[in-house]
Amino acid sequence: MSFEHKQKIYLIAGEPSGDLLGSRFMRAMRKECGDNVEFYGVGGDTMEKEGLKSLFDISDLAVMGLVEVIPAIPKILGLINQTIADIERVRPDVVMTIDSWSFSFRIHKKLRKLKTGIPQVHYVAPQVWAWKKKRAQTMYKYIDLLLTLFPYEPKYFTPYHLQAEFVGHPVVESPAITADGEAFRKKYNIAADEKIITVLPGSRKTEVSKLLPDFLAAVKLLQKQNEKFRFVVPTVKTVAPAVKAVVSNSGLPIIVLESETDRYAAFRASSAAIAASGTVALELAICGVPHIICYKVSPLTAMLVRRFLKIQFVNLSNILLGREIVPELLQEQCVPANIASWINHLVNRDNDWYDRQQEGFAKVRKILGAGEQTPSETAARIILDLMNKKQHPKNED
Repeated sequence: MSFEHKQKIYLIAGEPSGDLLGSRFMRAMRKECGDNVEFYGVGGDTMEKEGLKSLFDISDLAVMGLVEVIPAIPKILGLINQTIADIERVRPDVVMTIDSWSFSFRIHKKLRKLKTGIPQVHYVAPQVWAWKKKRAQTMYKYIDLLLTLFPYEPKYFTPYHLQAEFVGHPVVESPAITADGEAFRKKYNIAADEKIITVLPGSRKTEVSKLLPDFLAAVKLLQKQNEKFRFVVPTVKTVAPAVKAVVSNSGLPIIVLESETDRYAAFRASSAAIAASGTVALELAICGVPHIICYKVSPLTAMLVRRFLKIQFVNLSNILLGREIVPELLQEQCVPANIASWINHLVNRDNDWYDRQQEGFAKVRKILGAGEQTPSETAARIILDLMNKKQHPKNED
């Protein structure tokens, strides 16, 4: 594809999972375009390592829950206005938001009103199959193209005049697949007969505040029950200070990991994991790590979710398979005794859940498996095609 000028791509990732997706997309675009592309927008550490200078710190957007987000609304509205002003300044060839539709939608809506003519794209479909199904009927008003992670998602949007393309799930590109678990054990002096339990309390401050105390209480129980257990807590920039403070105050011998390399190497070395619900659970599944997922929100948020949620499960492996292979400890079930009990079952393999998980994880890997090109490469080529058609409309069939 030939372009008359260096392509400007404006990327907006509102949380760490989107930041990771954005960084891989940036690498794929450079693979296609070389130096003929430059990036602007909002992202986190991994996107900044790829050369993005973020407009602001994405930790300001890391708020979860229908009730919890209310105090942050004035600040978020200010960040939206700041982002729109920056887009007008840059005049990019495409604007692509990544995940976080509640924030992204407001960007696209404001941008549409300005009638800039800039193609508007969203990467990661909102889970309309779970709730807010009417959202699928109106998204075409705000974006020109939707890139989806799961093969069953486009059918929810294409009947409503929105082009939706399945590109694949980025979890199949995870460095965890090739990470070195043995090197991790050596680095942290963990013996071969010691069982590593990975604790993942989430990437949002609200998640850490609600989940980490219970996770650490479960760690204390497990430590009493088996002296061969070792515990690691991988974290990300958005919540690292809070995680380190809570872990330090607990007095428990827990290793806090802040680097991506250590995070994924820990996965490969782990006998089991305790994880907040989210994309990280898919990474654990891809790596074959036995795990449980836990989640808590405010009582009011929980009541509203239970009323409107249209699916049986919240864990993506369970959703993809249509059956429970990963125990879901939600709200009142998310207590230290339950967490510790399930981890013991998985590590000791004293029931059929370990085998059920391994068999299920193999099927999940097949569903999300990589083709001839990675999901990021597929996404990059679709975006290049979109920009090319915009700049050379006569080339369209």
